Amino acid sequence: MSCPRPAVCLAPLPSSPALRNPRILLVGAHQPSLLRCLDGWPRRRGKAVAFVAQFIDDSTCLAGFPDGRFDLAVLQAPTREQAGEAIHHLTRIARQGLITRR
Repeated sequence: MSCPRPAVCLAPLPSSPALRNPRILLVGAHQPSLLRCLDGWPRRRGKAVAFVAQFIDDSTCLAGFPDGRFDLAVLQAPTREQAGEAIHHLTRIARQGLITRR
């Protein structure tokens, strides 16, 4: 029996001259799956824009990033023990966040 896949809708970031290339953090070991989460994001005025992506393998490294560093962070689901800390850092370092089970 398969589990239904949740629909994910990522809102576009507000336009601003300072935000030409959104910064994205992808956290997890399977980078192709993380990149698929970005399909169609970001779009402004109906056009795709380039973004700056950074990959890290482990969510424990999130503590080293300053507040508000990323426009979007995509995180592979952490273990139950790591979830609280990972979500805390995710909301601290990124304006938008997505946790995926992929």
